[in-house]
This record gives sequence, C-alpha cells and structure tokens, in this order.
Amino acid sequence: MMVWMDQAVPRKVTVAHSPDSDDAFMFYGLATQKVRSALVQFEHVLDDIESLNRAAVEGRYDMTAISYHAYPYVARNYLLTTAGSSVGDGYGPIVVAQRPLSPEELKGKTIAVPGTLTTAYLALKLFQPDFEARVVAFDKILDAVQKGAVDAGLLIHEGQLSYDSFGIHRVVDLGKWWKQLCGLPLPLGANAILRSLPSDVRRECGLLLRKSIEYALDHREEALSYAMQFARGLDSRLTEKFVGMYVNHYTLECDGQVALAAQKILDMGYEAGLIPHRVHVEFV
Repeated sequence: MMVWMDQAVPRKVTVAHSPDSDDAFMFYGLATQKVRSALVQFEHVLDDIESLNRAAVEGRYDMTAISYHAYPYVARNYLLTTAGSSVGDGYGPIVVAQRPLSPEELKGKTIAVPGTLTTAYLALKLFQPDFEARVVAFDKILDAVQKGAVDAGLLIHEGQLSYDSFGIHRVVDLGKWWKQLCGLPLPLGANAILRSLPSDVRRECGLLLRKSIEYALDHREEALSYAMQFARGLDSRLTEKFVGMYVNHYTLECDGQVALAAQKILDMGYEAGLIPHRVHVEFV
C-alpha cells in the first residue's frame, strides 16, 4: 500500500518594514516573489519606523524593521538579523533649520523629531542633550520647519537629499559627527526576528532577506524602478543616490564594525541616562 505525504504548508511570517525607497529596494525580491521559500511565506506590513518600533515593543510582528535605538526595549523578544541593516558611513540623519544656525545654537531649541525610539533621535540627544523634542511624522518635518512651526527638524529617509529644494539650511550631519567622534559607521536601522520562532524558521528568514538584497543589487534597474513608487518626490537620480547610501555592503551582511558601533551608541545612551538598561546586541 502506498502512502501519499502532503507537501508541507509554508509557515506564514509577518514581516514589517517602512514604506520608503531603501526598504522597498531591499525587500523587492521578497515583495515580488522573485525570492521564495518552501518553508516560509511572508505577509508584508508597511508602516513608518517609529510605529514599527512601538509595535516591536509589543512583539506584534514575526520579523520587523526597527531602529537600533529601539533594540534595548525589544531585546527580550527579538534577535537581529545580520542582513538588512541601514548604516550611514560618514553621513546620516541631518538637522535642518529655516535660517542658518550653528550646531551650538540648537541648544534650547524646539526640534521636530520622527520619534523618540529612532536612532536619529538618540544620536541627536548625544550630540546636543538640551532641546525640546516635538514628535512629527517623518514626512511632515520639512513642512514644519519651512512653516516655522519648529526651530529645526531632524530628517531621516529621503528628506536628507531633498531639503535644499525647500530653501532650508543644514545645521549638522549626525552621521558625519559620529564618524569624527568614534571613527565608526552609524547603524540606524536593523531587522529583528522573534526569538520564539523555531530556529530553522529564523535562519530561513535571515537567509531570504539576504537573498532579496542580493537580488535587488544584481537587478538594480528593475529594483530601483519598483522603489521609485516609495521615493516621495525624489527623481530617479536622487532615488538611486539615496538607495545607494543605505543599501550597501553593510546591508548585505553587517560586519564587526557595525556590531561594535551599535553596541557603542547603545552603551553611550545608557551612560547618558537615555536608555534604561544596558543591553548586549545579539544577531541571528
């Protein structure tokens, strides 16, 4: 008698990431099913990074983009994947103002920030502890600065390249400051995966993310075309530049420099009283 075995049904894994061009480029292979697996099937969720940070505190998604700053708050439930980090090497989030300001003049100012769990916010607090933070949606910060609703704004994502078209002025590049301070790249975003998932599922998810990034880098033109729909007004040249800034060799596989830098900025955050407890950064 022959026994027919049913093919195993892929495990559904919720994967959450930001609706911006670098994440779209990174996840292109998975989102379009150019990269597939018999073991897992991804369900994609798109949300801004601060919302994803808050959701990760609750352990809402199986796999999610988070800020490195958020890791101490989610480490009990999540590990980081070695693929998928967004890292600025000598560049990073910038602070802009409606009029020219020196970096020292940020003291005491009201600054629009994209969220208090973002790494950009942590870096700014380490750079200048004395300011009033006003949380504004990341894609509304340029408008708030231009209208004078705040003294300055902390820009992440595409605003780092488009701010000058608004007639506003850069005050400081926090990635450049960090490089000068520590000689290290600035790890901004990571991908995290639930510790509670079976180890083979965690490994497969990490491998698939790496393959998705490899696919996008190997099929750059089609992946950039896909990413353009998330570029919020950037032309193709600036979109390609922005993607190139944050999807690079560090994204494919973060090295010891990234792990060292992540540990350093989190330790500095703890020592400055900005993070409630020390944490050891762990990767799958």
